[in-house]
Amino acid sequence: MSAKPSAGGIRLLVRKPPLAPAAASADGVKRLSLDGKKAPAPPAKGPSELYAELLEGAGGDAGAAAEKIKELLAAGSRDAAAIGGLALQEGLAALHQHGLLEALQKAIGEDSLPVEREAGLTAYAALAREGGRQLEPFLLPMLPQVLACHADKVKAVREAAAAAGAALVASINSHATKAAAGLLLAGTEQGLKWQARAGALKLLGGLAKRAPAEFAHCMVAVVPRVSECMVDIRPEVSTAASEAMLAACGTAGNRDLEPHIPALVSCIAKPAEVPDVIAKLSATTFVQAMEDGCLAVMVPLMVRALRERSTVVNRRASVIIENMSKLVQDPAEARPFLPQLMPLLDRLANEAADPELRQVGARARDALQRVKDAADEQEAAVGHAADHAEVLAALRQEATAAAPSANLFTPAAGAVLGHVAAVGESLIVAKSHSQRSWENNVVPYLAPGLYNGDKGPATVAAHALHQWALRHMGEPPVEEDDDDGEEELCNCEFSLGYGGRILLNNATLRLKRGRRYGLCGANGAGKSTLMRAIANGKVDGFPPKEQLRTVYVEHDIDASESSTGVVDFVFSDSVVQEATKPSREQVVEVLSSVGFTPQLQCTPVGSLSGGWKMKLALARAMLMRADILLLDEPTNHLDVANVAWLENYLVNRPEISSMIVSHDSGFLDNVCTDIIHYENRKLVHYKGNLSEFVKVKPEARTYYELAAASLRFKFPEPGFLDGIKGKTQAIAKMTGVSFTWPGAAKKQLTDVNIRVSLGSRVAVLGANGAGKSTLIKMLTGETLAG
Repeated sequence: MSAKPSAGGIRLLVRKPPLAPAAASADGVKRLSLDGKKAPAPPAKGPSELYAELLEGAGGDAGAAAEKIKELLAAGSRDAAAIGGLALQEGLAALHQHGLLEALQKAIGEDSLPVEREAGLTAYAALAREGGRQLEPFLLPMLPQVLACHADKVKAVREAAAAAGAALVASINSHATKAAAGLLLAGTEQGLKWQARAGALKLLGGLAKRAPAEFAHCMVAVVPRVSECMVDIRPEVSTAASEAMLAACGTAGNRDLEPHIPALVSCIAKPAEVPDVIAKLSATTFVQAMEDGCLAVMVPLMVRALRERSTVVNRRASVIIENMSKLVQDPAEARPFLPQLMPLLDRLANEAADPELRQVGARARDALQRVKDAADEQEAAVGHAADHAEVLAALRQEATAAAPSANLFTPAAGAVLGHVAAVGESLIVAKSHSQRSWENNVVPYLAPGLYNGDKGPATVAAHALHQWALRHMGEPPVEEDDDDGEEELCNCEFSLGYGGRILLNNATLRLKRGRRYGLCGANGAGKSTLMRAIANGKVDGFPPKEQLRTVYVEHDIDASESSTGVVDFVFSDSVVQEATKPSREQVVEVLSSVGFTPQLQCTPVGSLSGGWKMKLALARAMLMRADILLLDEPTNHLDVANVAWLENYLVNRPEISSMIVSHDSGFLDNVCTDIIHYENRKLVHYKGNLSEFVKVKPEARTYYELAAASLRFKFPEPGFLDGIKGKTQAIAKMTGVSFTWPGAAKKQLTDVNIRVSLGSRVAVLGANGAGKSTLIKMLTGETLAG
């Protein structure tokens, strides 16, 4: 096939007799054949290998090798994938210097030959895979051209376009998700070819799976646009849209909603299913926080339900909306949805014929009004989260200050600055407070794109932009931990989930030696989950056990070892032996140091009280020479004397750091040097003990003081018991009972007499090991006397 100009100046494709799938021309360049029914097989050589051959053939001259790549693009050769190797070895500057990005853009343009487009798309995919972050600002703007190639008449071009788009989505920075999603949504608009629209929807679904947390923040724009595509007359488009919507809704991150997602997606295309879906949702108890991604899924359905003519559907939707509003943690995330719901609820509250429906609608409207008021107060106090334009202006200012001589007004610099601003906007939306996160996400663009590879000014600009962003996140600024010369044990950024619930998102944990950190947050925030994840090596970036010895202190003992003696239990512990290989004499010495007498050391571990089990766990940690102790409710089974002993032990071990979860406010006050608080799925650090922390966050008092809690419990009156005629009549009693644990040298209980009636209010007091739990278990029948 060849091209020649016609009389009117239009290039015509002239098909020649078929040759081999890839024929060598006189100049030695392998050109693609469009004649065969089957596309030629892809090259076996990778981009780096192809570039190495070109470089060798050019005598080591990178410029000559770059010119050869341009020839390959113009000739329609798949060997143009060597551009990926050049980018990897020579960097972004070489691509600009030799005009390779312009040549690539021309190759995949609509005015090029099909063979050129295929070669260009192959090169594009190679750059996406091999070029790294530095090329995103230049590859992403070419995405509309890649989408257009999905509708090419030549199958090989269509396949290359699909591969190129998939390569970009697979390699893109997760914080560039919003920018990519915007281009993909634009590629689904009516008027474009259906093949291109279907391709854009498939890539959109892949992007949702690639970066679910970041994609969730795009759902406000995604849901309405993809919903329109789900009812498209082209079945290929509607099918791709349905699959994309399923993937997108899966990013909502709400475990309560997950079982209903297929039904929610189905009713978008089938409005008749709305009443049934509303009925299912009304029977669901929602307990997880409602975030922007979840609200984007739910609100369109609620709007449809409120427009239904059914009183039952209206009432159910109003109740769901009222319950949803109570679970909104960040009012700013709910603000975009309020204009859609409040007018409809206001109409129900004022115009519905059913008095009950008017009342329910008014309650839901008032609940949303409280959310709006909270959002207004939050914005008045701390401002709104900065948008792309504000980030771009700040970035340009900080980038100029970092290197005044740099030229930031070239088209290439503008592309880099615009892309980094989009990444910065995403970091702000994600409330990423970590300086390291900003550095990792900004420097790889700025250094090669603005400063010729110099990371110095790029890092300065990234740090300055981070400080600016902390003041423009629409939330109170985070207190930074000063560098006071203490040894840093860990400084990591990670996310943590449990089941389908996100507990922490891009949270930063920084621990120093000798500090004692109280881990505070509401019940269910994930405090114990975090400590177990650290102990099990499941926290990204946390030093491995070979570098940092972390011990989770718990008093639970495997039932299969309950008859093992204390010394044997510790000495045979494989984890202890792997850590320090202590001798039996060292085990006895450490046990003695925490109060185990020779008699107790021979006692079966199953017969130890809760307090002694906690001491046993601490002795085990001491033998492992722990750097960090993870203590989960350590005072639960300790008497006053042993709590004081534990406080003294922790305070006087400057070589050990501790992370503590406890509801004992006095213990935290006496022990902690710092508080780590769960806030909006982040870990926020505060210096000082619990009392100092409560001065800064008075609402945290509810964690520890019943009088300050807003939650109230009301239990029903107990019914009568058969055979019990009065409050003084015994309902349980023991007479003359003694008990000895198997293997114990002395009795735990001797000649015990106890009687309990309905009017009894009994407190069981005694030192650790006195037999309090044993007595209660015997009284309730959980433990039987032999």
